[in-house]
Amino acid sequence: MALKAEVAARSLLSQCSTFLCASFKYSLCNFKLFTLNFSGDHLKVCPQGYTCCSQEMEEKYSQQSKHDFRNAVVEFSNHLQTTFSSRYKKFDEFFKELLENAEKSLNDMFLRTYGRLYMQNSELFKDLFIELKRYYVGGNVNLEEMLNDFWARLLERMFRLVNPQYHFTDEYLECVSKYTEQLKPFGDVPRKLKLQVTRAFVAARTFAQGLAVARDVVTKVSAVNPTPQGERALLKMMYCPYCRGLVTVRPCYNYCFNVMRGCLANQGDLDTEWNNFIDSMLMVAERLEGPFNIESVMDPIDVKISDAIMNMQENSVQVSQKVFQGCGQPKTLTQGRASRSVSESGFSARFRPYNPEERPTTAAGTSLDRLVTDVKEKLKQAKKFWSSLPGNICNDEKMAAGRVIEDECWNGSAKSRYIFAVTGNGLANQVNNPEVEVDITKPDMVIRQQIMALRVMTNKMKNAYNGNDVDFLDISDESSGEGSGSGCEFQQCSPEFEFNVTEVTGKTNKIDKNTNTSAAASIGLSQAALFFSILFLAMQRQWR
Repeated sequence: MALKAEVAARSLLSQCSTFLCASFKYSLCNFKLFTLNFSGDHLKVCPQGYTCCSQEMEEKYSQQSKHDFRNAVVEFSNHLQTTFSSRYKKFDEFFKELLENAEKSLNDMFLRTYGRLYMQNSELFKDLFIELKRYYVGGNVNLEEMLNDFWARLLERMFRLVNPQYHFTDEYLECVSKYTEQLKPFGDVPRKLKLQVTRAFVAARTFAQGLAVARDVVTKVSAVNPTPQGERALLKMMYCPYCRGLVTVRPCYNYCFNVMRGCLANQGDLDTEWNNFIDSMLMVAERLEGPFNIESVMDPIDVKISDAIMNMQENSVQVSQKVFQGCGQPKTLTQGRASRSVSESGFSARFRPYNPEERPTTAAGTSLDRLVTDVKEKLKQAKKFWSSLPGNICNDEKMAAGRVIEDECWNGSAKSRYIFAVTGNGLANQVNNPEVEVDITKPDMVIRQQIMALRVMTNKMKNAYNGNDVDFLDISDESSGEGSGSGCEFQQCSPEFEFNVTEVTGKTNKIDKNTNTSAAASIGLSQAALFFSILFLAMQRQWR
């Protein structure tokens, strides 16, 4: 019996060594590395019994299993991260180019229509587009106030032009601007344009920010770093069968599912806020397609402003009389100066109406409708990504757990049926996970931070959908590159991006990193985190 056992063990050892020599670059073929202790009592994780793995090999397998797991998560996440990154860049490029095209179109049209008169007043229109661009990139711009100021300044310039025989002081022109709302010298154009521009820019800027938030959340959350308990479970599932000579046997599907849900417990908790965020993005996408489509607002803005100028010219007599009644009769220029003023203004006749011609090429070589249709499809596909991740990894061809016969799979100890039920998704459900010991009292703080970032951005999306302006989320700081888990050791877990939009603390509550070393600062941070968590939950309930 002893001889038969030794022969069987050596046969197993031969099978293992053949596979291992083909699998590793280092010299595992040297039989001195193999321990003929067939009880396997030298192994720390893999099952006891006949084995061809030395303790050193088990340790190397442990590192390999951790590497394979990280690669699997990154591989599935990379497509999602690339999708959001590329769509953000495309939308951002489109919006910026749209503004450039609109400014160029207005400049060309007004130069043809008004000539020198426009050139003398062009800074007014240039300032309008400077402020619109500044708003989009995050400047502290109140759109309504900025547009009101534009029309007031335009009225001052126009009032001088339609009344060249008078001398107007700066104080008098200030009085004139106060009558902008009351007299409506530009007709209904300012009111309509203010509503359209405000809604369109709020939706466009917030939507682009949302894409950047999604990109950064995926980047950070996919940088997994399994716990020691997770590493043991991964080794046991992925490579312990190799030590038994079962090199072609794949893990049972439910077994794989439990291991992955245990190792991705914190990622599972992201799913609810992620799905809420995706739904809010789809809501704002509807705004981009509707009447507040920024392309349909900005493309004809030159025509709309020209119409407003025509309204002012047609109503100039009535407007002037009412202004004179309210602000007083201005001083008349001398005959020579008045004649020269009329001649220089070039405004003795009607403005020439605009004859539309071919517009500048479409921004970024596409249209907003095409961009929105594409990104909506990608957003729908991204729903439930985090709760589906464990199953996707188990179904991947490298794991192939979903395609094995139930009794012909590795169950953690032998080639047999797996008897345990699959645990639920998320951290709390792992208390009953039979494969991975998870401390449900210690949530991953990186992932909690991303959950909060999604919650904040979801609320901004809902405000933007309702037409309310929202604070710009600062995306100028570079990513810290921290991954989830006990620390980021993985080389692929900290890709650098130009923007980082998932730091949820604003400028008013930034905390000096140097104080983090003290216990008092740690307590303060915990209290602050608790306060903001309660605050945002309250805001969310209030909105609902």
